This record gives sequence, structure tokens and C-alpha cells, in this order.
Amino acid sequence: MARLIAFIDGSIYSESVCDHAAWIARRTGAEVEVMHILGRRSASGVQGNLSGSIGLGARSALLEELAENDVRAAKLAQERGRLILQDSSNRIKAAGVADVATRLRNADIVETIQEYEADADLIVIGKRGEAADFARLHLGSNLERVVRASAKPILVASRAFKPIERVLIAFDGGSSVTKAVNFIAGLKGFDGLDFRLLAVGADDDATRRKIEAARDVLRGAGYVADARIEPGQPEKVIAEMADAAETDLLVMGAYGHSRIRNLIIGSTTTEMIRSCKIPVMLFR
Repeated sequence: MARLIAFIDGSIYSESVCDHAAWIARRTGAEVEVMHILGRRSASGVQGNLSGSIGLGARSALLEELAENDVRAAKLAQERGRLILQDSSNRIKAAGVADVATRLRNADIVETIQEYEADADLIVIGKRGEAADFARLHLGSNLERVVRASAKPILVASRAFKPIERVLIAFDGGSSVTKAVNFIAGLKGFDGLDFRLLAVGADDDATRRKIEAARDVLRGAGYVADARIEPGQPEKVIAEMADAAETDLLVMGAYGHSRIRNLIIGSTTTEMIRSCKIPVMLFR
């Protein structure tokens, strides 16, 4: 892996994003670029014509003061963004990663990803942002947009980082999970991890051949890997396994037609990502 992009926003998930990025970078030798996105409105300080909201006869001085406040707020947002990036860079470097770059952007996050992801191998983003409602377990407003827009693997960081030792791969035999297996096998940096491929459904010859072939790809790359097939509903069985104490990372496909790969589109995937307490790596 040559490069990964970590998106931070100053929320409590930003530390976890940095820690996950640092963990991967140390293992793979990747350089890290940390990005903080300012919305165009907050960055520009332009609020538009306020006279209609004030009413007739408003003093021009008041309008000027409001405009000056907007400019000051924009400058503060810029300064806050630079401080957030500096703190994040220091945190990643302190974790043992030397090659860390930072970028402050006045743009939409999806536009930014589409512009910069061509040179990246992985994107790291937090599950929730500053405005997330923890009481209702709302996901970050940008998470689904990012997952839908990006062609690169995306690691959705959990609230707090913990060392990853055991990885569960939700296997359905499709192209997305095959891409995930090949991606992991090609990293040559996840040695020492324990991989478990899980297929949910009928234990037939076709499924067994595919999951064992995927297991052999990982073993051929030098990884410890096991494969199993369990009956039941994929979303329920996978969620139970992901929440089990022996699982530290869930890897799954996205944007497919099967019940597993289709999760990211419907409410089932949203629920799984929302309730899952471990990081999730998504492929499509």
C-alpha cells in the first residue's frame, strides 16, 4: 500500500481515525494524508442578503456588523481546521508514522474524494461526525455519501481504536468480496492476523469451493485463515459474529445484488454499521 487518506472533522472519532490510519501505515509502509473539509459556506463567510430577515429600516451598520461576523467566523473555522490537522499529524507521527501530510479543503467531501482518491489505496473515515446524535445512534451525514461515491476500499473507524488481531470477512462469493480477499492478500502487511471467512446460507459444493479458494488465497499470501459456512440470515449471523469478542475488524462487500453485498444500500447495512462496535472495511 502506497498511500491512504484519513478524513477528520474534529469530532471524538477523529482520534480513532488517526489511530486506525497509523496502525495500517505502520504495517504497510503507506504514507498518510490527513484531510479536513470545510463546507463552502463556513469557509467563505458569505451569508447572502440579510436585509429581508431584519426588516425595513434596519441600519446599514447592523448589516455590516453581521457581514464582519461572518468573515470572522470563516477565519476562525480556517484556523480551527489548521489546528485540528496539526494535532492529528502529531498524533499519527507519535504512533510511529514518519510520512504524514495534511490538507485543508474548502469543498464538498465527495468532490474531494473523487478528486484525490485516484492516488490512494484506502480511505479512512469515522462512523459519526460532530453533528451525530449519539442518543439515536445516527450515522455521520457524510458516511453513506462517501461509501456510495468512492471506488476505493473504505475503513469506517469505530469510536475507539484497539489493536486488530482477528478479522471476519463476510463472504458471498461475489466480485466485491473477491476484491477484498485479493486486496488483503496483496498487502503483505497484515501478517500475524487471524482471518476467518464466513459464508451464510446453504452448505453446498459451489459455496464451499469458492470460500475454500478464497481461504487458500490468503494462506498463499502467508496469512492464517479459516473458512466456515453457517446457516441462517446473513445480516443476523454476520452481525452476531461481528459483535463477538473474538472479532476486531469486519470486512464486507458493498453495492452488490446478494443479501450480503446489498447491505450498504438498504436499511440493513445502515443498521449493521450503526450498531457494530468494531471498524468495518467496505469494498465494492
